[in-house]
Amino acid sequence: MVLQNRFMNRPNRGKWISFTIAWGFAALLAALLASLTACGKGGAPQAPPPGPMPVSVIRVQSSSVRLSNEWVGTMDGYVNAQIQPQVSGYLVEQSYREGAVVEKGQVLFQIDPRPFQALLNQAQAQLGQAQAQAGQAEAQVEQQQASLGEAQAQLGLAKINLERDTPLAAQRAIAHSTLDNEKQQEQQYESAVKAGQASIVAAQAQVAAAKAAIGAAEAQVETAKLNLGFTQVHSLITGVAGQATTQVGNLVGPQSVLTSVSQMDPIKIYFSLSDSEYLALEKGAKTGGSDLLKGAANVPLTLRLSDGTTYPHTGKIVFVDRQMNQQTGAIRIAAAFANPGNLLRPGQFGRVTANTEVRQDAILIPQSVVADLQGQKQVFTVGRDNKVHVVNIVVGAEVGTNVVVLSGLRPGTTVISDNLQKLREGAPVAPHEAAALPAQTAGEK
Repeated sequence: MVLQNRFMNRPNRGKWISFTIAWGFAALLAALLASLTACGKGGAPQAPPPGPMPVSVIRVQSSSVRLSNEWVGTMDGYVNAQIQPQVSGYLVEQSYREGAVVEKGQVLFQIDPRPFQALLNQAQAQLGQAQAQAGQAEAQVEQQQASLGEAQAQLGLAKINLERDTPLAAQRAIAHSTLDNEKQQEQQYESAVKAGQASIVAAQAQVAAAKAAIGAAEAQVETAKLNLGFTQVHSLITGVAGQATTQVGNLVGPQSVLTSVSQMDPIKIYFSLSDSEYLALEKGAKTGGSDLLKGAANVPLTLRLSDGTTYPHTGKIVFVDRQMNQQTGAIRIAAAFANPGNLLRPGQFGRVTANTEVRQDAILIPQSVVADLQGQKQVFTVGRDNKVHVVNIVVGAEVGTNVVVLSGLRPGTTVISDNLQKLREGAPVAPHEAAALPAQTAGEK
């Protein structure tokens, strides 16, 4: 009591309060440690170790698979015609709308026809003159023939008189002077016949020359008509006409390209096969595979557009180049696709796909079950012991979302399809069947 009073004196009151607080905190800490020690000694139950991991599995099967190749192609018109005039002149009219469909024979441009109409008129006048000259020559021939006929008749009469009077003159029945006159007349008529014959030959030559002049004049007329017709520049094919490269009022000639017209239904798509692809296709055709290059009409092609959609019409190969490109080591192929409505346009890109091989007893697995470890392809399989086993495989071509396994798996193997990041060699798992792998038979694309 004396001690308490001593501590409770005013000078010692602060020390007493600090001692009391420290003692209480120490007691609380000791009680907490005692509680934790009691819990440890009591043996509270620990969490049980984790059980086998549930995983989805698929059973690998073999089937006949149709493999395909894909190439990037560039579209172009089936026929591309450059429209050029055949005569020179000033362009006076453009008769089509740029970008519109034009028909074969439709007038696209008009060149000033007046100079060519004048040349046609001149050629027709020369033809008329040549025909008139030919008519005169033929009339002269007829006149010469009439004169020759008259001379021949007189010559015949002179011969008859001479034959009649020659014996009489020998018998002195008539005077010799009469016989001499008849002989002189015969000679004159013979000369007249020869002159008439020569005149006829000359007149006939004039007729031939006149007819030749008519032929030349007719050719000039035909040429003039053609040139006049060429002042209307026509489209030689049905297709879509491009932008005009010249304006009305320009002087154009045979070297001028006025526009281009492209036939786009069907449309061509050009793509290239590498040397190795070409050789593989040729070898595959010899062993009963798809004859893509030689049996072009029997191998349909599909086209995937740049937006990812599949073009609704199939195509076929129409052209295989004769040689490899020495710079790229590839051979050029042309395919044709129907293009109603001209949806496809020259210059567009697309992906051309063709079935190139039918592989028998092929093993397909989803690409998602394949892991890649430093370039080595692996899959996780489940054995009879329900433990994970890592298997190295070699993969080949892709078939949709699946891939062909060339080696490493056998039909009937169970492959894990999920939780791949959590798996390790020898880990126990609880497998359950996943959705069946879609069939990829030879009859499917």
